[in-house]
Amino acid sequence: MKIAQIAPLWERVPPFRYGGIELIVSLLTDELVRRGHEVTLFASGDSITTAQLKSVHNKALRLDPSVKEPGLYEQMMLFEVFSNAHHFDIIHSHVGCAALPYTGFAKTPTVHTTHGIFTPDNEKMFRRFAWQPYISISEAQREPRLGLNYIQTIYNGIDTSIYPFQAQPSQPAYLAFVGRISPEKGPIEAMKIARAAGLPLKMAGKVDPVDREYFRDRVEPLIDGEQIQYLGEISHEEKAQLLGGATVTLFPITWREPFGLVMIESMATGTPVIGMGLGSVPEVIAHGKTGFVCHSLEQMVDVIPDAMKIDRQTCRDYAIDRFSVQAMTSAYEKAYQTWKG
Repeated sequence: MKIAQIAPLWERVPPFRYGGIELIVSLLTDELVRRGHEVTLFASGDSITTAQLKSVHNKALRLDPSVKEPGLYEQMMLFEVFSNAHHFDIIHSHVGCAALPYTGFAKTPTVHTTHGIFTPDNEKMFRRFAWQPYISISEAQREPRLGLNYIQTIYNGIDTSIYPFQAQPSQPAYLAFVGRISPEKGPIEAMKIARAAGLPLKMAGKVDPVDREYFRDRVEPLIDGEQIQYLGEISHEEKAQLLGGATVTLFPITWREPFGLVMIESMATGTPVIGMGLGSVPEVIAHGKTGFVCHSLEQMVDVIPDAMKIDRQTCRDYAIDRFSVQAMTSAYEKAYQTWKG
């Protein structure tokens, strides 16, 4: 099958360090190539892929301060995709609602994975094109009130082979938090949990420009460098080591998380996850088997001793069976065939 994958231009594919959508696009694209499909990836020019790469700019837009209007580059990319649509059997968009108006100018079917959240602004676009085929990344992500034509839910997957299994956590014991340092990810909540539990917390994640004031004024003053350590934006290898060595990974989100890759990354290393029961969390964590789904910070503190007793091999096996890149790609292949007809 000839497949076009459309990635966001803000980060390269795969991302240098942090970028959930770009990581998923990278894993899916390369696995499709490995399975014999002819894949063209539309992404930033510095992307690394086994597919044929097409780009309208030589590097990720985030890394180019000369770019003042990133939306224009996205429009140029979408023009390239859909003006060449006849070369593909199916087009797979990962850029939210941006591709929706273009699909009417091509006969090639397009499917859209809704990686992000719905906003008052983008809802207007989604409603206008509700008939197009959508794939959600969790059941919780769906918005039934919008009436979108969901054809399937496909959970994100990871390459579990690059997350070494750690049968025993490191000593002395510590809790882990990995994610953007932003209010919705709950870094302050993670610090409160660690202090209440009397355990060290190691935190890692990038600070986006929009969150710099939040980090400076509310997060940084709580980091003492001893019980609470902030490691900054770390590499994949460092992240895998951090998660694998943790006794428990905390996922104290304050919003309706569409998926949450760090949960499956942690479980792949063997480390159980305690998460706030919002968004996709109840779908990703097997309550009582690979972690706990909680409904308050106090409850998250209380279940830490029980989480420490969870069998780490069970966490690893669960991540491989349910959230591997192979499982994700097989589900997408089925969706392509269904919609292609």
